[in-house]
Amino acid sequence: MKPATSLERLLSVLQLFSEDRLEWSPEDMMERLGYARPTLYRYLKILSEAGLLVSHPHVGYTLGPKIVEMDYLLRLSDPLICAAHPVLDRLAEEFPCTALIVRWYGDRMLCVDSVNSLAEPLSSYPRGRPMPLGRGAIARAILAFLPKAQALPIIETHLPDWQSLDMGDTPDAVYSALRGVRRDGASMAFGEVTRGVTGTAAPLFDLARSPLGALCLTLRQEDAADAETRARLLTRVTEAAAEIGAKLRTRHD
Repeated sequence: MKPATSLERLLSVLQLFSEDRLEWSPEDMMERLGYARPTLYRYLKILSEAGLLVSHPHVGYTLGPKIVEMDYLLRLSDPLICAAHPVLDRLAEEFPCTALIVRWYGDRMLCVDSVNSLAEPLSSYPRGRPMPLGRGAIARAILAFLPKAQALPIIETHLPDWQSLDMGDTPDAVYSALRGVRRDGASMAFGEVTRGVTGTAAPLFDLARSPLGALCLTLRQEDAADAETRARLLTRVTEAAAEIGAKLRTRHD
C-alpha cells in the first residue's frame, strides 16, 4: 500500500534504511519510492535539517545524529527499560548469561536493553537489530501469546523456518504447537538463533492482552545442559517477567 499522506511519504524515506542498505542516493530513492525530484528533495531537506539524515559527497544519504540523541533519551525514558534493567542485573548475577529485554512492535522484535555477565555477549542480535521471527525462544514466547488472526500471517511468512524445526507443516499446525508455551508461560530453544546457545524466554505484558515484548536469558548450552538448571531457568524467567509486568502495571494505577 502506497503512503497516503505527506507525513507517511516523508517517513517512507527513513524506512528505506536497513542493515542490508545503509546508504541511499537520491536517484535510488526516487526509483524505489516513485517520488518526483522536487518532492524528494523537499523531504530530504526537512530530514537533514532535523538531523535525521546526513548527506555525504559521492555516497548519498545515511541516518543522522539526531537518531543517536533520541536513542539516548529512549534509554532514559522507556518504561520497559526502566522497569526491567534492575531485574536484568539480578538475573545476570544469578546465571552466567546475557539477559535481555526485547520489544515487539508492528511485525518486528528487537533488543532494547541487555546485561551481560560473561566476557562476550551470548547473542547474535545486539540492541536495535531486528530478530528472526521463525525460530528461537523469543519468537515462540511472543507468537504463542498473539491473537491467532495476528500470529498466523507472521508464521506463514516464516513458515519454512518453522518447518525446518518440525513445528508443523502449516501456520495452523505451528500455532497449535505453540500452545505448550502458553501453558508453561515460557519457552526454551537450543542453538536455533546462535549456535551453542540456549535461550529461555517469557512474554511481557502491561495492561494489554497481547505481549509488548519478552524477557530472555541466553546461556552456553553446556551451562544449561541438566534438567535441574533448565527447570530453574524456566521458573526464574517466568517469575522475572511477571515482576516486570507488575512494575509496568503499577505505572497506570
